[in-house]
Amino acid sequence: MLIYNTKTRKEEEFKPLNSREVKIYYCWPTVYNYAHIGNLRTFVFEDIVVRTLRFLWYNVKTVMNITDIDDKTIRDSQLAWEDLLTFTRKYTDIFLSDLKKLNIVPADNIVPISTLIPEMVRMIQTMLNRKNAYLWKDWSIYFDIKSFKKYWKLANLDMQCLKHWVAIDSDEYDKENIGDFVLWKSWKKSDWDNFWEEEFEINNPHVVSDIHLNKEDLWKSTKKIILKWRPGWHIECSACNMKYFWAQIDIHMWWVDLIFPHHQNEIAQTEACTRKNFSKYWLHSGHLMVDGKKMAKSSNNFYTIKDLEEKYSNTKDSILYRAIRLSFMNAKYNSEVNFTFDKIDSNINVITSIDELIKNIDREIKISDNNNTVSRDFREAMQDYIHEYMYHLEDNFNIPEVLAVLHNFIKFVNTWIREKLFSTLELLSIKDMFKTFNQVLAIIDFDVTISENIPEEINMKLIERNNAKTIKNFILADSIRDELLSLWYKIVDSRDWSYLEKI
Repeated sequence: MLIYNTKTRKEEEFKPLNSREVKIYYCWPTVYNYAHIGNLRTFVFEDIVVRTLRFLWYNVKTVMNITDIDDKTIRDSQLAWEDLLTFTRKYTDIFLSDLKKLNIVPADNIVPISTLIPEMVRMIQTMLNRKNAYLWKDWSIYFDIKSFKKYWKLANLDMQCLKHWVAIDSDEYDKENIGDFVLWKSWKKSDWDNFWEEEFEINNPHVVSDIHLNKEDLWKSTKKIILKWRPGWHIECSACNMKYFWAQIDIHMWWVDLIFPHHQNEIAQTEACTRKNFSKYWLHSGHLMVDGKKMAKSSNNFYTIKDLEEKYSNTKDSILYRAIRLSFMNAKYNSEVNFTFDKIDSNINVITSIDELIKNIDREIKISDNNNTVSRDFREAMQDYIHEYMYHLEDNFNIPEVLAVLHNFIKFVNTWIREKLFSTLELLSIKDMFKTFNQVLAIIDFDVTISENIPEEINMKLIERNNAKTIKNFILADSIRDELLSLWYKIVDSRDWSYLEKI
């Protein structure tokens, strides 16, 4: 299997660190508002990677963090007049609901970073001990990037072209700056009661010579200080990995904007603590564009799942969510995807047609009287489809080509059903093939074949309508059809018979 590794900027054969287990970590959202569709495109990409590796029989273990402590969550919780963790739990629940709607498999461990304070403190103390970190005169603890010789590697930075050194304590900053980043961030009055008091031992007191301590004698004798602070943004992911995976993982994922500074900083602080290569493979998704433009509220093209639900209120939720997921998969994961409502409309039609095909297969199975034969042509066709499917999955998760295989398979099935060429065994095999496709794609709903019991009086109206058509009384037939629609039943006419569906 080949995957594109951001660390080496080339495709490589996937070889996990341990044949018994593949460790995968993904940065996930800052829960201060609804996740937008750009975020969700990345989450679908991560889901495809995990589903593919599990389909290929790898024993995959996954961990994701929930960022519930940072500048944005504190700011917006204050604006809402809610305590921080109550505020972030609300948006965490909304986010997890969005994942379920898009058929995204949740991580094995979903970890709010507010639960990782002890792990973060231990890592920061290790970096202080090894002189990779220092206490600065603003009373924050920073990572010293000059102490980490490989700092530039993942982001492929040109150190000469970047701006001068600066100590950076904000959670997000100008990507042209290069500077020491904050690990433990000093408390300000604007933080209100969002702080943790933790003890650190400072082993390089010369670095803090500009800090005027009130108890200088105590400082010199113990070198310990209790800091009323909160964690910086970057340390959270390292601490999460250390708790669940320890020093090394196989794959780290998120979108391309986090290569620098977040992922570069994550490597620096983790490897400073462990002295081991942190992640063997780094996978990053491309941007989601909306109508060819970068998504932004100022451009009036910023959308959430909730926005799409409101716009498509007349579409069944189960169809809409799968159409959205399909729209995110129409380009390779590490390239840009252009999101348009025309594409959503088109994919709603695609999903609807797949649903109808699944129903049709089930009906054909029920009426088929040829139970035992499997033709050579059918067997060879199925082998070709599964071979192509596997080939493209193993080619750096090439989902657009996988979708092309699916569409060709759909054409094949429709043609053979129309010509009445399938036996019962072949129809059952076709259904199993769709389930195989769906293990990774997750856009097919096999529950569409589960129908409610149709009341006898409704079935009698269908018979009456069909009799009217037989004697060419089309006015009466249309009248009965409209009456059934008013009762929330739709007549579906096939070549050989008619049946009812509950709307």
